[in-house]
Amino acid sequence: MKNLTAAFAAATLSLILTPAFAQSSLTGSRSSMERQHHHAVQAGYTFTRTSRAVSDLVEEGDLVRVSNSQHVTIHNVSYPFARPAVKTLIERLAAQYHNACGEKLTVTSLTRPIERQPANAAADSVHPTGMAVDLRIPSNGSCRNWLERTLLSLEDNGILDVTRERNPPHYHVAVFPEPYVNYLAGIQGQTREYVVQRGDTLSKVAARMDTTVSQLRAANSLRGDLINVGQKLIVPGGGQSAEPARVIAASASTGQTPAVTNVVAQVSEPREITHRVRQGETLWRIASRYRTSVDALRMHNDLAGDLLSVGQVIRVAMD
Repeated sequence: MKNLTAAFAAATLSLILTPAFAQSSLTGSRSSMERQHHHAVQAGYTFTRTSRAVSDLVEEGDLVRVSNSQHVTIHNVSYPFARPAVKTLIERLAAQYHNACGEKLTVTSLTRPIERQPANAAADSVHPTGMAVDLRIPSNGSCRNWLERTLLSLEDNGILDVTRERNPPHYHVAVFPEPYVNYLAGIQGQTREYVVQRGDTLSKVAARMDTTVSQLRAANSLRGDLINVGQKLIVPGGGQSAEPARVIAASASTGQTPAVTNVVAQVSEPREITHRVRQGETLWRIASRYRTSVDALRMHNDLAGDLLSVGQVIRVAMD
C-alpha cells in the first residue's frame, strides 16, 4: 500500500493525513486512487465529461494551457490544459530536470474528459479534473532515477501522488493544488495557513510544516500546546521580515472571532556558510536543507532563476 506523508495542508480543505515519515512508493494501489479522488472532490473540481466541458473550464480560467518550452515537450496531448498549480509544478520540475539531465521533460497527457478516457482508466480517475499529468519515463537510467527520487520526495511532502504505470509505460502524477500552493509558499518564505486535523498536536504540525512549536505559538498567540480540530493556524514562512507582521488566529471549532495581533520577529546577527552544488541538487532542495527560502538564496547569490551547475558555490545566510 502506498503511504503518503502529510505535510502542507490546504488553507480551506480537510485533507486525509497519514503518519509522518511514511515511505512512499511508485507502486499504485486502490487507496492511492481513492486519495486522489478525495482531494478532487474536497476541492470542488469538476469531472469534465465532454470536450465542451473542458473548453468551458478553460474559458472560466480554471484550466490553463501548458505549452512546449525550452524545458518541456508536450507530446501528442489532445487537451494541453491543467489546473494553474499543476502547470507551475510542471514548469518548475522541468527546469530542474533539464538542469540535472540536460534533456526536456516530456508530458504525454493532461486533462482528459470522461468520454476520452482509455478503456483501462479507473472510474474515479482525476484526469478529467485537470489535476493530473502523465510523464514519459526517461530511457537514461540516471535521469530516470533523478526524476523518480524527486517525485517521491514531493510525494513525501504531501503535495502529489505518483505511480509508475505499465500499460502504457509512464508516470501518473496527481497534483494536489492547494497543498502545493502552500508548499511553494513555505519554500519561498511566505506565510501559510494550516487546518488542524484529528490527531494533530502542535509538535506534529510544526514537523509537517517545517517550523518550530515556539514559532507556531508566537504566530498564533498560543500560551500552551492545546489546539482543536478545525482550528486554523498561521504558519510563518522562512526568511520573514523583521518588521511587525499582522497575523490572524481563528478557531473554526469554537466559532470565536479571529484575533488580530502583532508579532515581532527577533533579530540576530546573521552568519554565512557556503554550499557546493552536487549532482542532482536543486535550489529548493538546498533551501529546504538549510531551512531558508528559494527567494532568499536567489537574492543572496544574485540568481535570476532556479538553474544551478554542479560544483557551483552557493552562499547561505544563517540566522
